[in-house]
Amino acid sequence: MKKILLAAIGIAALSAPASAADLAARPYTKAPAPMIATIYDWSGFYIGINGGGGSSHKCWDNVVLGGGAFVGREGCHNATGGTVGGQIGYRWQSANWVFGLEGQGNWADFSGDNVSVLFPAQRNRSKIDAFGLITGQVGYAWNNVLFYVKGGGAVVGDKYNIYTAPGFAGAGTLLASTSDTRWGGTVGAGLEFGFAPNWSVGVEYDHIFLGNRTLTLNTPAGAAFQTDRISQNVDMGLVRLNYRWGGPVIAKY
Repeated sequence: MKKILLAAIGIAALSAPASAADLAARPYTKAPAPMIATIYDWSGFYIGINGGGGSSHKCWDNVVLGGGAFVGREGCHNATGGTVGGQIGYRWQSANWVFGLEGQGNWADFSGDNVSVLFPAQRNRSKIDAFGLITGQVGYAWNNVLFYVKGGGAVVGDKYNIYTAPGFAGAGTLLASTSDTRWGGTVGAGLEFGFAPNWSVGVEYDHIFLGNRTLTLNTPAGAAFQTDRISQNVDMGLVRLNYRWGGPVIAKY
């Protein structure tokens, strides 16, 4: 019996190394590469160009020469046309929120006219030939897509003319004119898409509210002709292209 027990122990000892050797080696597995999310950073200075169209709604009310009491309404018209210009600004981003300051200057050709209701022999004409905006911005970014709202001050260069109306002798003759630089406010909103590390393109809507202004129009000889209280606001849509520096695309692990 003792011999049988010793033989069994010997067989088990001899077979143990062989069994371990027969086990397959554990395969090597490479650790997965870390995930990298590309984040578009809107921070930095930018400069760009813009172009589009707009309309300025103007209403003329005649008052006593020199700016006295109300006399009568002369009617309204929309001065429409195109505009091109440029902008420069700075933005800084905190998480998904983007804040900015911007200055914009544009050449414009928004013009229109109407025959005066009060003086049917006269045609009142207006034109915006330039405007500027100084605004602050608050936006929210989804990576390389930015939606923002803006608001601030505006300045507009206006020209006003009175001509002899069609159907009257001397139709088209300049009777009186004046020019005006008017300050007001502006609000707007835009959507911008970053299509390259430093380039973005977007669309923007702006409204300029300019209130009323009482102006005296003078004859070509310089004599006072008539005085009108003219109200004005502007609506326009722009396409914008910007180049930004100082805030590259970054990788976040």
